[in-house]
Formats: sequence, structure tokens, C-alpha cells
Amino acid sequence: MNIVMLLYPRLTQLDLTGPFEVFARLPDVKIILAAKSLDPVTDSGGLRLLPTHTLAEAPQADILFVPGGPGQLDLMDDAEVLDFLRAQAAGARYVTSVCTGSLVLAAAGLLTSYRATCHWMSLDQLALFGCTPCSERVVVDGNRVTGGGVTSGIDFALHLAAMLFGRERAERTQLSMEYDPAPPFTSGHPRSADPAMVDSLQANAAAFQGRRRGAARAAATRLSASIPADQNS
Repeated sequence: MNIVMLLYPRLTQLDLTGPFEVFARLPDVKIILAAKSLDPVTDSGGLRLLPTHTLAEAPQADILFVPGGPGQLDLMDDAEVLDFLRAQAAGARYVTSVCTGSLVLAAAGLLTSYRATCHWMSLDQLALFGCTPCSERVVVDGNRVTGGGVTSGIDFALHLAAMLFGRERAERTQLSMEYDPAPPFTSGHPRSADPAMVDSLQANAAAFQGRRRGAARAAATRLSASIPADQNS
């Protein structure tokens, strides 16, 4: 089973490495880290990751996966990457993402009319692409499986593992990882965090989020223009 995971500059590494850790413990799985070239890819925090395949060399995915991160803005206007995702999705058993990776899938037209999730700060942007935003940790709609922000990647991958190999195998994987979260605080989501802290975080991120929303609107406009008029109506 080929799991093709997209690598790109300024991704959020935990969006990718959380699911990678789960996938690497599953039987009969080959993980492909696909990027434009085989040069090291540097994530948003400075961690360098090595691709295993170029986009052109990547085999057909059974599972197609896109992580999120600040570099997602550039991907939404990257014809090479979007074409790669469309071609891979056509033959994939599952099309998946974590965090703002769902916005990249949406920009490729791969989440239109599907329910999907994203990081809470960018969730509403999915609606620009004809998606139904869902404020849930993991959302499954047909063969589309999306995870929320960053740390939800492990939850996402365990859900997918259960879908592929059954609950017992997924639970064994969870146990082998000692995935038994007990966060020291209750500030991990706006629904439980101090409202003042939520407001402060949003204010600090306002400039970047404005750029992200602008990129999403532009990508949604391009996607709409590429769809024949009879399909747009």
C-alpha cells in the first residue's frame, strides 16, 4: 500500500511526522515522501526533511496525504503541485490532509461538496471552495479524510488505520506509541481556552491570516473559472 505524503517548503512538520509515525507502524505499507526535487525540504521551524521521490517519480498513491503549514499559501497557486494532486487523487483509495493541507486539496478542486476540517483559525476558508467546514478533530466523508490543526494528525492517522486494518490493529498501534494524551492545560481549542487568549492569538496572527484568506480567495476564483459553466450553475 503506497502512502504518498507531500513535502514542500515551510510545511508544519508535525502535520506530517505525527501521521508518519502511525503509518510507519502499519503492515505492508510503503511511505513515499514526494517533493518537487530530492533536495532537503525545510519546514517552518527549520527542521530539514528528505524526500524519497520527486513528484514525477512518485508511484500511484493508495493514500494521498497533504500536510499544512505557512508554505501552503504558495501551493494554492502552484500548478505543478495542484496537477500532481489531481492526478494522484484520481487513482487513490483515500484523499487526506491535516491542518491547512485541506485548503491545498480544496484549491485543487478535491474537496468540493465534501465535509472537511482544518485548523480552527482557517476553518471557514474551506467554504470558499464549496466545502462544508466542520469543527471536528477528524472528518470522514466518503474517501476524503481530513484532520484539524497540527496535533490532530495522530488522531487522523489512527482513524485511517482503523478504516484500513481494523480497530484492533489501530489500537495496538496506539498502545505501541503510548499515545495517551494528558495535556497539562485546557487551552488547546477555542471552545475550552480563555476567550482573552483566543482573541490575543487571533490578533497576533491577523496579518498572516489576512494573507492566507487572500490566497484562498484567489485560489477559489481560479478554481471556479476552470470549471465549465454548466458545472458551475
